[in-house]
Amino acid sequence: MTEHPGFGVMLGWLLDHRGLSVQESADRAGSAADEVRSVLAGEAPGEGLLRRIAPVVGFHAVDLCILAGLAVPDDMAPLDAAAERWAPYIAMDAVHLPSAERRELLQLIRSLPQEKRRSVFAVKRLAAHAGPGGWVIRMLQYRNLGRHGMAQVLAVVTPTYLSSATYGVIGDGRKELTPRLVADFAVLLGIDARELATLAGVHLREVPPPPAPEAMDAAVLLWEARRLSAAQAQHVAELARSMRGDSAKGYFINLPGS
Repeated sequence: MTEHPGFGVMLGWLLDHRGLSVQESADRAGSAADEVRSVLAGEAPGEGLLRRIAPVVGFHAVDLCILAGLAVPDDMAPLDAAAERWAPYIAMDAVHLPSAERRELLQLIRSLPQEKRRSVFAVKRLAAHAGPGGWVIRMLQYRNLGRHGMAQVLAVVTPTYLSSATYGVIGDGRKELTPRLVADFAVLLGIDARELATLAGVHLREVPPPPAPEAMDAAVLLWEARRLSAAQAQHVAELARSMRGDSAKGYFINLPGS
């Protein structure tokens, strides 16, 4: 199993990749430079720093928590675990729609009233040896995708077609990430494939082509749909299906450019 660097090394690489000094990154994050330096030196980051520095490095704070091995705070989690049933269908039907109608769905998701959180969002703990496979599966779980949902959406949005059980094996660290998997996971996570590969210690033999616009929109829709209750997610999913009209007979795979 490949040994991976600590979070401080990963954060240092992200800052270097963006041409940011410690002082610049701290200023943009509204943090003390010494706080950033201590993390770069190997000290565990605090939740507050991760929240503040996430927009500086262009990552979601949830994903930084996962990379740092921290528990994800409740307020960063999807609102309703029961929405997992509908989240995959929002993405899978949306990619069959024209861009204007995908934007309409996104606007609807953002406009729906914010409901109260009624339960704690809980996911299975990662195995100690899970490594990068565990990271990406956890990131997808925090987009309200269960293993079956991952299998469904990845098969539509990317060339990857795996059984739902295989995602469990990846998440447990029993199947190492390949360049193809990294590139395809990156599409759905909305992360640059080259950056995800570097953080995961996976060598990409060639630069992946840019994701298809439909795939990028699917990633955004999944992220934004995290704020929905199950009933709201069902409403959006049913609307997406109705917008497809007579074409809603199945799902194609391997989007152009993915």
